[in-house]
Amino acid sequence: MTGTLFIVGTPIGNLEDITLRAVRTLREVDFIAAEDTRVTAKLLNHFAIKKPMISYFEHNKKQRGELICDKILDGQNCALVSDAGMPSISDPGEELVRQCREHNIDIRVVPGPSASISALCLSGFPAGRFTFEGFLSMNKKNRLKHLDSLKNESRTMLFYESPHKLPGTLKDFYECFGDRNIAIARELTKIHEELKIMKISTAIQAYSDGAKGEFVIIIPGKEHSEEEASYTPEDAVDLALSYVESGESKSESAKKASKITGIKKSDIYKMLI
Repeated sequence: MTGTLFIVGTPIGNLEDITLRAVRTLREVDFIAAEDTRVTAKLLNHFAIKKPMISYFEHNKKQRGELICDKILDGQNCALVSDAGMPSISDPGEELVRQCREHNIDIRVVPGPSASISALCLSGFPAGRFTFEGFLSMNKKNRLKHLDSLKNESRTMLFYESPHKLPGTLKDFYECFGDRNIAIARELTKIHEELKIMKISTAIQAYSDGAKGEFVIIIPGKEHSEEEASYTPEDAVDLALSYVESGESKSESAKKASKITGIKKSDIYKMLI
Protein backbone atom coordinates (compact mmCIF):
# COMPACT_ATOMS: atom_id res chain seq x y z
CA MET A 1 0.00 0.00 0.00
CA THR A 2 1.04 3.61 -0.60
CA GLY A 3 2.39 5.44 2.45
CA THR A 4 1.42 8.85 3.85
CA LEU A 5 3.08 12.26 3.97
CA PHE A 6 2.74 13.94 7.36
CA ILE A 7 3.30 17.73 7.47
CA VAL A 8 4.60 18.20 11.01
CA GLY A 9 4.88 21.51 12.88
CA THR A 10 7.93 21.84 15.14
CA PRO A 11 8.82 24.30 17.94
CA ILE A 12 9.92 27.81 16.97
CA GLY A 13 12.17 28.03 20.01
CA ASN A 14 11.00 26.27 23.17
CA LEU A 15 11.15 22.50 22.64
CA GLU A 16 8.31 22.01 25.14
CA ASP A 17 5.94 23.47 22.55
CA ILE A 18 6.01 20.30 20.45
CA THR A 19 2.73 18.39 20.53
CA LEU A 20 2.30 14.82 21.74
CA ARG A 21 0.98 13.91 18.29
CA ALA A 22 4.05 15.41 16.60
CA VAL A 23 6.39 13.34 18.80
CA ARG A 24 4.37 10.19 18.14
CA THR A 25 4.35 10.85 14.39
CA LEU A 26 8.11 11.41 14.26
CA ARG A 27 8.61 8.13 16.12
CA GLU A 28 6.28 6.13 13.90
CA VAL A 29 7.17 7.29 10.37
CA ASP A 30 9.75 5.43 8.30
CA PHE A 31 11.82 8.53 7.47
CA ILE A 32 11.91 12.31 7.90
CA ALA A 33 12.35 14.97 5.21
CA ALA A 34 14.10 17.87 6.97
CA GLU A 35 15.01 21.39 5.84
CA ASP A 36 18.33 21.08 7.71
CA THR A 37 19.12 17.62 9.06
CA ARG A 38 21.52 19.09 11.65
CA VAL A 39 18.78 21.25 13.16
CA THR A 40 16.25 18.42 13.14
CA ALA A 41 18.81 16.04 14.67
CA LYS A 42 18.88 18.24 17.80
CA LEU A 43 15.10 17.98 18.09
CA LEU A 44 15.11 14.21 17.55
CA ASN A 45 17.94 13.68 20.06
CA HIS A 46 16.03 15.68 22.69
CA PHE A 47 13.14 13.24 22.42
CA ALA A 48 15.32 10.14 21.89
CA ILE A 49 14.00 9.57 18.36
CA LYS A 50 16.18 7.75 15.83
CA LYS A 51 14.96 7.90 12.24
CA PRO A 52 16.61 8.15 8.81
CA MET A 53 16.55 11.68 7.43
CA ILE A 54 16.62 13.14 3.92
CA SER A 55 17.55 16.80 3.42
CA TYR A 56 14.81 18.74 1.67
CA PHE A 57 15.44 22.44 1.15
CA GLU A 58 14.87 25.24 -1.35
CA HIS A 59 17.63 24.34 -3.80
CA ASN A 60 17.06 20.58 -4.04
CA LYS A 61 13.29 20.42 -3.51
CA LYS A 62 12.30 19.26 -7.00
CA GLN A 63 14.74 16.35 -7.25
CA ARG A 64 14.37 15.32 -3.61
CA GLY A 65 10.61 15.66 -3.92
CA GLU A 66 10.54 12.94 -6.57
CA LEU A 67 12.74 10.71 -4.41
CA ILE A 68 10.46 11.24 -1.40
CA CYS A 69 7.35 10.53 -3.49
CA ASP A 70 8.92 7.29 -4.77
CA LYS A 71 9.60 6.13 -1.22
CA ILE A 72 6.04 6.94 -0.13
CA LEU A 73 4.61 5.17 -3.19
CA ASP A 74 6.66 2.12 -2.13
CA GLY A 75 4.72 2.13 1.15
CA GLN A 76 6.90 4.22 3.46
CA ASN A 77 5.50 6.98 5.67
CA CYS A 78 7.31 10.34 5.68
CA ALA A 79 7.26 13.27 8.10
CA LEU A 80 8.08 16.65 6.52
CA VAL A 81 9.57 19.21 8.93
CA SER A 82 11.20 22.62 8.61
CA ASP A 83 13.78 24.07 11.00
CA ALA A 84 11.00 25.71 13.02
CA GLY A 85 7.25 26.17 12.73
CA MET A 86 5.01 24.89 9.95
CA PRO A 87 6.47 23.65 6.66
CA SER A 88 5.35 25.67 3.59
CA ILE A 89 4.96 28.93 5.57
CA SER A 90 8.04 30.81 4.28
CA ASP A 91 9.78 27.42 4.43
CA PRO A 92 10.10 24.49 1.99
CA GLY A 93 7.03 22.27 1.70
CA GLU A 94 4.42 23.45 -0.76
CA GLU A 95 6.25 21.95 -3.76
CA LEU A 96 6.39 18.53 -2.08
CA VAL A 97 2.69 18.73 -1.23
CA ARG A 98 1.89 19.47 -4.88
CA GLN A 99 4.06 16.57 -6.05
CA CYS A 100 2.37 14.20 -3.59
CA ARG A 101 -1.07 15.33 -4.76
CA GLU A 102 -0.07 14.64 -8.36
CA HIS A 103 0.71 11.05 -7.27
CA ASN A 104 -2.55 10.80 -5.26
CA ILE A 105 -0.53 10.30 -2.07
CA ASP A 106 -2.42 10.64 1.22
CA ILE A 107 -1.38 13.81 3.09
CA ARG A 108 -2.03 14.59 6.74
CA VAL A 109 -1.20 17.69 8.79
CA VAL A 110 0.10 17.67 12.37
CA PRO A 111 -0.33 21.35 13.39
CA GLY A 112 2.30 23.15 15.42
CA PRO A 113 3.60 26.59 16.44
CA SER A 114 3.70 29.56 14.05
CA ALA A 115 5.86 32.61 14.67
CA SER A 116 3.54 34.95 12.76
CA ILE A 117 0.37 33.92 14.60
CA SER A 118 2.15 33.93 17.96
CA ALA A 119 3.41 37.48 17.37
CA LEU A 120 -0.02 38.67 16.25
CA CYS A 121 -1.58 37.35 19.45
CA LEU A 122 1.08 39.10 21.54
CA SER A 123 0.74 42.45 19.76
CA GLY A 124 -2.86 43.21 20.63
CA PHE A 125 -3.33 44.60 17.12
CA PRO A 126 -6.61 43.80 15.29
CA ALA A 127 -6.57 40.06 14.56
CA GLY A 128 -10.03 39.53 13.08
CA ARG A 129 -8.67 40.03 9.56
CA PHE A 130 -4.99 39.92 8.65
CA THR A 131 -2.69 39.25 5.71
CA PHE A 132 0.58 37.30 5.88
CA GLU A 133 3.17 38.87 3.57
CA GLY A 134 6.20 36.76 4.54
CA PHE A 135 9.68 37.97 3.57
CA LEU A 136 9.98 40.96 1.26
CA SER A 137 12.10 40.58 -1.86
CA MET A 138 15.80 41.45 -1.66
CA ASN A 139 15.38 43.21 -5.01
CA LYS A 140 14.58 46.84 -4.19
CA LYS A 141 12.28 47.35 -7.18
CA ASN A 142 10.23 44.25 -6.38
CA ARG A 143 10.18 45.10 -2.68
CA LEU A 144 8.83 48.60 -3.27
CA LYS A 145 6.27 47.27 -5.75
CA HIS A 146 5.09 44.80 -3.12
CA LEU A 147 4.76 47.53 -0.48
CA ASP A 148 3.03 49.90 -2.90
CA SER A 149 0.31 47.29 -3.38
CA LEU A 150 -0.32 47.40 0.39
CA LYS A 151 -0.62 51.18 0.87
CA ASN A 152 -4.40 51.03 1.26
CA GLU A 153 -4.55 47.60 2.92
CA SER A 154 -7.05 47.73 5.79
CA ARG A 155 -6.12 44.37 7.31
CA THR A 156 -3.31 43.91 9.83
CA MET A 157 -0.12 42.98 7.95
CA LEU A 158 2.42 40.38 9.08
CA PHE A 159 5.99 40.31 7.75
CA TYR A 160 9.10 38.21 8.40
CA GLU A 161 12.51 39.86 8.30
CA SER A 162 16.15 38.95 8.85
CA PRO A 163 18.40 41.06 11.12
CA HIS A 164 20.70 42.46 8.43
CA LYS A 165 17.78 43.66 6.28
CA LEU A 166 15.73 45.10 9.15
CA PRO A 167 17.06 48.72 9.12
CA GLY A 168 16.40 49.15 5.39
CA THR A 169 13.00 47.50 5.59
CA LEU A 170 11.89 49.84 8.38
CA LYS A 171 12.81 52.83 6.23
CA ASP A 172 10.78 51.37 3.35
CA PHE A 173 7.83 50.91 5.73
CA TYR A 174 8.06 54.56 6.75
CA GLU A 175 8.00 55.70 3.12
CA CYS A 176 5.04 53.47 2.33
CA PHE A 177 2.87 53.58 5.45
CA GLY A 178 3.91 56.78 7.19
CA ASP A 179 4.60 56.86 10.92
CA ARG A 180 2.20 54.19 12.14
CA ASN A 181 2.57 52.12 15.28
CA ILE A 182 4.44 48.89 14.64
CA ALA A 183 5.02 45.69 16.63
CA ILE A 184 8.42 44.04 16.35
CA ALA A 185 8.82 40.54 17.80
CA ARG A 186 11.97 38.45 18.08
CA GLU A 187 13.18 35.30 19.82
CA LEU A 188 9.58 34.17 20.42
CA THR A 189 9.22 31.35 23.02
CA LYS A 190 12.96 31.61 23.83
CA ILE A 191 14.64 32.97 26.98
CA HIS A 192 15.07 36.47 25.51
CA GLU A 193 11.61 36.67 23.91
CA GLU A 194 10.50 40.25 23.30
CA LEU A 195 7.83 42.22 21.52
CA LYS A 196 8.11 46.00 21.29
CA ILE A 197 5.45 48.41 20.08
CA MET A 198 6.60 51.81 18.82
CA LYS A 199 6.29 54.28 15.98
CA ILE A 200 8.05 53.29 12.77
CA SER A 201 10.27 56.38 13.06
CA THR A 202 11.33 55.27 16.56
CA ALA A 203 12.01 51.75 15.30
CA ILE A 204 14.29 53.13 12.56
CA GLN A 205 16.44 54.73 15.26
CA ALA A 206 16.26 51.77 17.65
CA TYR A 207 17.35 49.22 15.03
CA SER A 208 19.69 51.39 12.96
CA ASP A 209 22.53 48.94 13.65
CA GLY A 210 20.37 45.85 13.20
CA ALA A 211 19.85 43.22 15.89
CA LYS A 212 20.15 39.49 16.47
CA GLY A 213 17.43 36.96 15.76
CA GLU A 214 14.66 36.51 13.23
CA PHE A 215 11.89 39.11 13.33
CA VAL A 216 8.13 39.18 12.93
CA ILE A 217 6.85 42.68 12.13
CA ILE A 218 3.19 43.58 12.51
CA ILE A 219 1.65 46.72 11.04
CA PRO A 220 -1.99 47.73 11.53
CA GLY A 221 -3.93 48.31 8.34
CA LYS A 222 -4.95 51.70 7.06
CA GLU A 223 -7.96 53.21 8.79
CA HIS A 224 -10.38 54.23 6.06
CA SER A 225 -12.80 57.03 6.78
CA GLU A 226 -16.50 56.60 6.00
CA GLU A 227 -15.98 58.96 3.07
CA GLU A 228 -13.18 56.77 1.66
CA ALA A 229 -15.15 53.60 2.22
CA SER A 230 -18.08 54.98 0.23
CA TYR A 231 -16.09 55.28 -3.02
CA THR A 232 -16.58 52.64 -5.69
CA PRO A 233 -14.07 51.85 -8.47
CA GLU A 234 -16.41 53.66 -10.88
CA ASP A 235 -16.33 56.75 -8.64
CA ALA A 236 -12.53 56.63 -8.68
CA VAL A 237 -12.44 56.44 -12.48
CA ASP A 238 -14.86 59.36 -12.80
CA LEU A 239 -12.62 61.40 -10.50
CA ALA A 240 -9.52 60.45 -12.48
CA LEU A 241 -11.26 61.42 -15.73
CA SER A 242 -11.94 64.87 -14.32
CA TYR A 243 -8.19 65.26 -13.75
CA VAL A 244 -7.46 64.02 -17.28
CA GLU A 245 -9.90 66.56 -18.72
CA SER A 246 -8.06 69.31 -16.85
CA GLY A 247 -4.79 68.34 -18.54
CA GLU A 248 -3.22 65.80 -16.17
CA SER A 249 -1.66 62.59 -17.54
CA LYS A 250 -3.60 59.39 -17.00
CA SER A 251 -0.90 58.08 -14.65
CA GLU A 252 -0.94 61.21 -12.49
CA SER A 253 -4.74 61.33 -12.56
CA ALA A 254 -4.94 57.73 -11.35
CA LYS A 255 -2.45 58.52 -8.59
CA LYS A 256 -4.46 61.52 -7.35
CA ALA A 257 -7.76 59.63 -7.49
CA SER A 258 -6.19 56.73 -5.59
CA LYS A 259 -5.11 59.00 -2.72
CA ILE A 260 -8.63 60.37 -2.34
CA THR A 261 -10.68 57.19 -2.84
CA GLY A 262 -8.41 54.48 -1.48
CA ILE A 263 -8.83 52.50 -4.71
CA LYS A 264 -5.53 51.11 -6.02
CA LYS A 265 -3.79 53.35 -8.56
CA SER A 266 -3.09 50.39 -10.85
CA ASP A 267 -6.78 49.43 -10.89
CA ILE A 268 -7.87 52.97 -11.72
CA TYR A 269 -5.25 53.27 -14.45
CA LYS A 270 -6.33 49.99 -16.07
CA MET A 271 -9.93 51.21 -16.24
CA LEU A 272 -8.81 54.56 -17.64
CA ILE A 273 -7.02 52.96 -20.58
